[in-house]
Amino acid sequence: MEKQYIKYLAPGFNRDLVLEDLMTTYGQDVWNFAFFLTRRADAADDISQDVFLIVYNRLYTFRGESSIKTWILSITRNKALNYLKSAFIRKVTLIDTMLHFSGQSPSAEQVVLDHISSRAIWEQVLKLPLKFREVIILNYHFELSVDQIAATLQISEGTVKSRLHRAKKKMSVLLDSKREGV
Repeated sequence: MEKQYIKYLAPGFNRDLVLEDLMTTYGQDVWNFAFFLTRRADAADDISQDVFLIVYNRLYTFRGESSIKTWILSITRNKALNYLKSAFIRKVTLIDTMLHFSGQSPSAEQVVLDHISSRAIWEQVLKLPLKFREVIILNYHFELSVDQIAATLQISEGTVKSRLHRAKKKMSVLLDSKREGV
């Protein structure tokens, strides 16, 4: 269950403690989302730092109209999209595709097979256009509902459903072509 941060935002409360808790709770999610959107580990590092600076400075502007996770992931998305639109990234394209996924299994062989399978799937997700990639990531990786995704991306629920459907179709085609090519 999500913590209720609004009650701690009264004047005089130590924002540092709230920020530390938010970073511990959502830091990895922010980095992962930034990485999936930009496909660059160094960019994800920078974006994560920027996101939590924004959260720290604007903590009092959080109105509680959405979950804190949705609010933070919205900020992450905006920072990542701004990064992708920047002149630097348009002129210089350096893509790091080192993905680190780990499986939980008692068998070492199963861990390796899960790792290979998971990596292959996420490599295909990274090939999707951004608008499809972000709904897949928010739905499957972050387990957000359609209404939460709509709030995060600031689009209608119908658009989210449509993008999810199209993304699944594109993933199916990508995975089928990968299987045929192997």
